[in-house]
Formats: sequence, structure tokens, C-alpha cells
Amino acid sequence: MSNNEKKTGGWRTNKWIRAAIPALLLHCSIGTVYCWSIFSQEIADHIGFTKGATEWAFSFAIFFLGMSAAFLGNVVEKDIHKSSLIATICFAAGMAGTGFFIWYGGNHTGSLLALIGIYVCYGLIMGIGLGTGYLSPVKTLMLWFSDRKGLATGLAVAGFGAAKAIASPIMQWMLKGLGEGGIYKMFFILAGVYFVMMFIGHLLLKKPDGWHEPTDASQKKSSWSVIKTKPLLNYIGIWLMFYINITCGLALISQEKMIVKCLGLGAFVGIISTVSAIFNAGGRLGLSAWADKMKDRNTIYKIIFIASIALTGLVILTKGILNGADSIILAVLVLALIMIVNAGYGGGFSNVPTLLSDHYGMSNISAIHGITLSAWAFAGLTGNQLATWIVNHFGEEVEIGGNMVNPVGYQTVLYVTIALYIIALLMSFFFVRSPKKDAPKAE
Repeated sequence: MSNNEKKTGGWRTNKWIRAAIPALLLHCSIGTVYCWSIFSQEIADHIGFTKGATEWAFSFAIFFLGMSAAFLGNVVEKDIHKSSLIATICFAAGMAGTGFFIWYGGNHTGSLLALIGIYVCYGLIMGIGLGTGYLSPVKTLMLWFSDRKGLATGLAVAGFGAAKAIASPIMQWMLKGLGEGGIYKMFFILAGVYFVMMFIGHLLLKKPDGWHEPTDASQKKSSWSVIKTKPLLNYIGIWLMFYINITCGLALISQEKMIVKCLGLGAFVGIISTVSAIFNAGGRLGLSAWADKMKDRNTIYKIIFIASIALTGLVILTKGILNGADSIILAVLVLALIMIVNAGYGGGFSNVPTLLSDHYGMSNISAIHGITLSAWAFAGLTGNQLATWIVNHFGEEVEIGGNMVNPVGYQTVLYVTIALYIIALLMSFFFVRSPKKDAPKAE
């Protein structure tokens, strides 16, 4: 697009207004799904169930995020306006519905209907909004920022990661400030706020005028046909790398607060959680922008896995979680592991769509990216639950700094994550080939 075209088109052809800003509006809204830990205990107390029972709502949300992205990727491919509108309606409706069932559960303590209603609204309905909302702006960003695809997708996905850091203090303030019933009132208010934000993003989002989706059947291949233009092990490697990175990230991040308490830093949990969220968002933006300068974006995954293996190994060898409360050096080492895993977790997300586009081209990228996000769905069910199972079956709780924690359990989690990281590293070296060495057939 020439400078004259940009000037005459004004805001209608401005890549920041038609791609970057709407992507941030969408991702900063749906990214608040990760604020679940802020209010999960309040929901459990209000409706009369255990925290463990309500935790499944978050797991279902991540599962349906991935599965809706996998099954609705073709909808996103054909019409981003339809998909972004679906995302807006489902996310806001799911949040409002969650508020309704929390209110109902408060008036009918122990009601199974309230619990199932939260599963359906926060898990299924919001999950559909999450999947379609996550996918909708990604291809558009890569089209507008064709020379810096990693920076563009990193910006949006960083918004998803930063949403927790932005929204958490606001939610905590609302829970305290809204008085009795603040938990369900908060959901009603946020449903309205996020609907407005996402609807504006939906209205602004637009692909470049010069881009036309292939409509001829001879030009438009199915996603599976495009994937088969490369050795199948290539795609399997990308999917498994993505799955393992998320699983390991969730396993550690889900225990992050308790690990920090093991270090005797319970008073600083909030600050450390905010810093780790910044690393998460920074990894999404920084690692994807860095990958723009590399010949092969897969190099970023090798860096993520090597750094994660090195720091996890050091914490295992020094028994950092077990001894961190008595050693500043070991405490710093454990905190470094937490930050690196957060950065790698975020960077893994932002580099997936650009890595896929390098291997399989742009024409089917939304659909292929959607299929790949099924890895997120399964990781959402296995990451947290794996760590919880290990902590419940290894070690026992002890008191550190006035908090009951299980250092042996958290340390044991690391043995599993380092093994998985090693498998992922091997995948990145031997399964995922350089796109230049094995370019796809012409589309």
C-alpha cells in the first residue's frame, strides 16, 4: 500500500486502527479468563462447594477455548466479522451467565444446578468466545504487518497475557467495594464492560483491502491438504512442542503462589505474581519480535526449552524449593525459574501462528492455527491437574512463615516438567524442519 493510499484512506486503511487496536481490545478482554484464581475461592464459598469442585470451570474454559478454535477455525478464515461477533456475544453472555448462577447458588447453597450452570457458562459458552476471539485478529495482524508478523501477533497475544495483571487489582477492588454479593455483581458489571470493548474491536477489525481470500475450490485447499504438503511429523512436532510447553507452564504457574510461600516470601506473593505476569506478557511480545530476525522461528522454541531445562535442572540439583527459605541465592534461583517459565509459556503462544505461517502459508492459517490450539485444550485439562495430583501424592504439608505448604510436592513437579521439556527439545531438533529446507508445494 502506497503512502498516498494511506493518506486518502485515513483511519480506514490504518493498520493500527484496523488490526492492532481491535486485537488488543479483543485479547485484553478474553485474557481475563486467567484471573480465575482471584475469585475462585469466593465463588466456592458463595455457592457452598469446595474450591476443587469449582476449579473445573476454569479447566473447561481452556478446553473449550482450544476445541472451539479447532472446530470454528474455518469460520474465522471465511469471515472475521462473524467470528469476532460470535466471540463478543459468547464471552459477555458466558460471564453474565456465570454471575447469574453464582447469585442463584448463593440463594440455594449447595445447589448442583448452580455448579453445572457455572461449568456451562464459564466453561462452555465463555470457552467458545475465547477460542473465536483468540483466533479472529491473528491472521489480520499478520496480513497488515507482513514484514513484522512476530511483533504484530506478539502485541495481541501479549494483551491476552497482560490482561491478568491489568484486571486482577480491579477485580480485587470490586470484590471488596461492592459489598455483600460483590462476587456476582462483579460478573454482571464486567460482562457489560467487556461486551463494549469487544464490540468496538469487532467493528474496527478489517483485513487489508489488497487481500482476497481464495474462493475457487482449485485454489482453496482444505487445512488437512495444506498440512500434508509437509511431512506429517513436522506438524506433529509443532503440536507436541506447543502442548508440552503449555502443560509444563500450567503445572508450575498453578503452584506458583505456594512455591513462593515455600521460600518464606508469602508477604510478597502479590508483587511476585504481578512480576511473573509481566514476564509472561513480555515473553509473548519480546520472543515473537526477536523471532522476526531469525531465519527459522523454531530457534525460539529451542531457546525456550534449553533455558527451561537449565533452570529446572539447577533447582532440582540444589533442592531450591526445599531449601529456598534458608538461602537467598536459592530463593532467587527459584524465582528466576518462575520468571523464565512464564516468559517461555507466553512466547510459545505468540510464536505458534507465525511458525505455522512460515511452514504452511497464509491462505489457511486461521484454520490450521485453530487446529493447533487443540493442544491448548488438552494442556488445560492436564497441566493444572497433573501438578495437583503430584502435590497431593508426594510429600506432606509443613509450616513455613505461617503458611501450610508442601515443598517436597512442588519439588517433585519439577522432575516431571524437566522430562517433558527434554522431549519437547528433541521434537524441535528432529521433527520440526526448517521451512526453507522443506517448503510447501505451491498453493
